[in-house]
Amino acid sequence: MAGTLLVSSLAQAEGCLKGAVVGGVAGHLKHHAVIGAVAGCAIGHHLAAQAKKQQAATGK
Repeated sequence: MAGTLLVSSLAQAEGCLKGAVVGGVAGHLKHHAVIGAVAGCAIGHHLAAQAKKQQAATGK
């Protein structure tokens, strides 16, 4: 069960980590690094989920 939770949390974090880094850096330039990281995580996760759905639809 712990392995399943680990795998599912890693799958959810797929785009989050990259988005959080980019958002945090962009937010840092405007003195809102935490807000940028949170927004970047959400956007990155959304884009990764879209890409995964598109990849599944094309069969690649």
